This record gives sequence, structure tokens and C-alpha cells, in this order.
Amino acid sequence: MENNNKKNSNEKIVNFLYEIGSLRRIPRSHRQTLMVNDNADNIASHSFRVAIMGFILAKMEGLDPHKVASMCLLHDLGEIRSGDHNWLHKRYVKVFDDEINKDQLDGLPFSDLYDLSKEYHTRESKEAIVAKDADLLDQILLLKEYEHQGNREATIWLYGKDDEEDHNKQLPMLKTESAKEIGKNIIKMSPSEWWKGVWTNKNR
Repeated sequence: MENNNKKNSNEKIVNFLYEIGSLRRIPRSHRQTLMVNDNADNIASHSFRVAIMGFILAKMEGLDPHKVASMCLLHDLGEIRSGDHNWLHKRYVKVFDDEINKDQLDGLPFSDLYDLSKEYHTRESKEAIVAKDADLLDQILLLKEYEHQGNREATIWLYGKDDEEDHNKQLPMLKTESAKEIGKNIIKMSPSEWWKGVWTNKNR
């Protein structure tokens, strides 16, 4: 009986891992209204940078970085089953997030992932708030990258129609001081700045 339970648990884990893999094939729906066809921007790539950002913010805020990074990795997992919905879709579509969350995670042989996901979506703990800030910062980073490429719609999303850089439309949504400071620097800096001072025209 114990071997059967272990076999069933292992099968659930493998099925879950295959399901996670499908995140790479789910495009983010804001490309419809941002008017981009960016195949590199999917739920998996988004979640990865959010997790790194969450780890950094947690360290800055004196919180458990591993817990926050785990929340970030899980934060959009439900979109495997519901799809990603931009703010146009949300007007017409109802998503049963709690049901999806339970169906995806509650059957696993440990409760940690389910508990972390619930905590994130409840958004009451400091860790959950930091994880959400990380999610928002990734959106600001992406908009800056698109603006750098000349995307007019991304500029409007960042600053409004008047392009007033001191009145950024995204920063007020951030809750933590660390995220606000990082956000200000994202707005100020160029997406290509990271490799200046690193590049060389000579091989070693």
C-alpha cells in the first residue's frame, strides 16, 4: 500500500512538472494592447525575473528571500489553466482562482506550495506584498524595454499621454520603500546600460 501511495505521489509530481513546462508556451496578453509580438515574453520568462526581483526586495526589506522568491515563482501558476487576461479581458471574464489553485497544488504530497500560493493571493503578509511589488517592477522593466525600442504605447503606459517623467503612472502602485526606490531607478536608467563598461572589441 505504501509503495502504491509513493507511486501515486511521484506521478502527481511528474504531471505537475509537465504542467509547469507549459508556462513557456503561454504568451502574456498585454501584447494585444501594447501592440507587440514579443515571443520572448511569456509567463515563464516573466515569473523568472519576478522571482529574482522578489529575492532582492526581500533582502532589502529584511524578509525571508527564499519564501518571497517561491511565492513569485508560483504567482501566475493559475494562468496555465485560465490563460492570461489583460485589463480589457478582465471586464468580461470571471476566473475561479481559488478552484484552480486548489486543483493544481492541493493534491501534491506536501502542502508548502499550496500554502505559499494562498498566502500570496491573500496579500496580507509582508512577504506577499513584496512578491506583488516584484511582479509590478517586472512590468515597469518590460515597459522601459519596449519604450527603448520606440513603442509609443509603452511610453503612455509609463508616463501618461503627457510624457511627464516625474509623474510615472506605475510607481504609485508599489507598496514598499525598497520597490519604490528600485522603480525610480528603472525609470531613470536605460535598458542597455547594464552592458556598457562590460563590452570589448577584443577577444581574450
